[in-house]
Amino acid sequence: MEAIKLLKNGIEKMDMEISDEQIEQFIRYKDILLEWNQKMNLTTITEEREIIIRHFLDSLSCIQTGYLSIKPTAEEKRGNMIDIGTGAGFPGIPLRIMLPEIKLTLLDSLKKRIGFLKEVCSELGLDNVEIIHGRAEDFGRDKNYRERYDYVVSRAVAALNILVEYCLPFMKVGGHFICQKGPKLIEEIGDAEKAIKILGGEIAEQIKIDLPFSNRDHHILIIEKTKQTPTKYPRKAGKPSKNPIK
Repeated sequence: MEAIKLLKNGIEKMDMEISDEQIEQFIRYKDILLEWNQKMNLTTITEEREIIIRHFLDSLSCIQTGYLSIKPTAEEKRGNMIDIGTGAGFPGIPLRIMLPEIKLTLLDSLKKRIGFLKEVCSELGLDNVEIIHGRAEDFGRDKNYRERYDYVVSRAVAALNILVEYCLPFMKVGGHFICQKGPKLIEEIGDAEKAIKILGGEIAEQIKIDLPFSNRDHHILIIEKTKQTPTKYPRKAGKPSKNPIK
C-alpha cells in the first residue's frame, strides 16, 4: 500500500523507527479521519499522500527537536503533554502513537470534534489520553491543569503573541512549549517577545525542519518556562485574541 510505504520512508528519513503496530495505528487514524471528514469539517487535506506528509510527518517533526526522546534513558521521565486546540488531533495523537509512555491531554473548544477524538483513541487503543472540551483561557486558570505539564504543543491555532497566552499557563516551570510555525516565525517572535517574558517564558531555540517529501517552510520554536505565570493570565475567554499582550 502506497500510504504505508510513504509513512515508513518518511519516518526513516526523520531518523526514527516505527513498529508494525504503530503503522497500523497511523493507517487506521487516516481512515477514520477521512470517514468522519465526510460528515464534518476536520481537515481540508483529503489526499492520502498529503495526510501522511502534512499531518502525520509534520506532527512527528516535534520529536526531531530533541526535546521528546523516543527511547528515554533510565534517568529521564517521559512526562505529560497537552495539545492546545488539537482540532483533528494534530500534533498530539501522532506524537502519542510514537511515544506510547507519554500522558497526553487533548483540548479543543469545538464539542463535535471531541466525539471524533474519542473514537480515534478508542479504535487505536491509546490509553493515558484525556480528552477535554473547552477553551484554553478557562482551563489555563483551573488548578487541575494550570502549570501541570512538562510539554505543551500546538499547531495552526493563532499568531504567536496570542498563542503564548493560551499555552504558557499550562506549563510547569522547567517545561517546554514546542510550537510549530511556518515562514513568518521571525516576524511573529518580534510581536510576541514581551508576552513571552511576561508569561514566564524564554525562547530556548529556533529549529528549521526539513520535512520529508515537502518543500514547505517549517520551523519549530522552543519556549522554556523559567518562572510561574502571573495569576492574571490567561485573561477571560476572547481577550487574548482581541487584545494581545503588547
